[in-house]
Amino acid sequence: MPRIFFNCVPFDKSAVTLALESGVDGVIVPRERLEQVSGLSRCKVLAAEDIVYMELHAKNDETTVLDRLHNGENIVLARGWEVIPVENLLAQSDRVMAEAGSLDEARLAAGILERGVAGIVVDSAAVTDLKQIIAQCKVAQAHETLVPAVITRVESVGLGHRVCADTLSILHRGQGMLVGNSSAFTFLVHAETEHNEYVAARPFRINAGAVHAYVRLPGDRTTYLGEFMAGQEVLIVDADGNSSIATLGRVKIEVRPMLHIEAQVETEAGLKTGAVFLQNAETIRLTAPGGEPVSVVSLKPGDTVLCRLDEAGRHFGMRIKEDIREQ
Repeated sequence: MPRIFFNCVPFDKSAVTLALESGVDGVIVPRERLEQVSGLSRCKVLAAEDIVYMELHAKNDETTVLDRLHNGENIVLARGWEVIPVENLLAQSDRVMAEAGSLDEARLAAGILERGVAGIVVDSAAVTDLKQIIAQCKVAQAHETLVPAVITRVESVGLGHRVCADTLSILHRGQGMLVGNSSAFTFLVHAETEHNEYVAARPFRINAGAVHAYVRLPGDRTTYLGEFMAGQEVLIVDADGNSSIATLGRVKIEVRPMLHIEAQVETEAGLKTGAVFLQNAETIRLTAPGGEPVSVVSLKPGDTVLCRLDEAGRHFGMRIKEDIREQ
């Protein structure tokens, strides 16, 4: 996920305020404005005089850019860059930054080699696109492929420690987190967006499951629910597979009665089975195709819920190739 910087040269205080409120990672201003802008927000502020904009016209330009990046200089590829030269640079450096003058240019820079440049410098002329650039290049994540899975078992298993994840965001019907016993088979656990006669909706909350469960994170990573921490960025996924980032504001781990839920998906290689442990309560829901939340209390064999299939094999949350079986 690239960092987003706003280039406020020539200086415009209202544009800087808009950039900071939009959630940029940093702003670039004339050196004489550094102290003034640094007092507005805890946000990285760079002097424009320390940034070098370079154009890519020939192969030799790539070499020059790499040499200067390796020397620690702040190099930004000036507008007019093309994808292939940027790919060549990304293969050799993780410090490549590119200038963008529109939403389309920013999206292109964010998607090169499926990981994007390290930073996007938004030109001052694109200030009106800034919020959309943040939303699509920083908050929005890669599309997740979800498939319908058929419930085969719902069984009470007694008490266990479960994790409630309270985010800083208001979530909507159809949104949740991908959680499961195995990273190879995760369930879309729905946010608490629904009202009932006993408990008010908590649309910022996902009662996500048992402490040992895997949860999918941004950047094709996983972690255990029990390792969640306030301030951590997490992956929110909707029923259509669209994903975005939210930040955890609070994590509650408490002992609650639990259910063991299993489901199966028919694949070309045969049946694939997965499981998840969730709190035994009406407010805890999985997600049906179409985005309808389904309470675990009413869940029964034959019902269909949304899941994500993958290959097992993680080490400290990173994907690895390994002969592994998880049940």
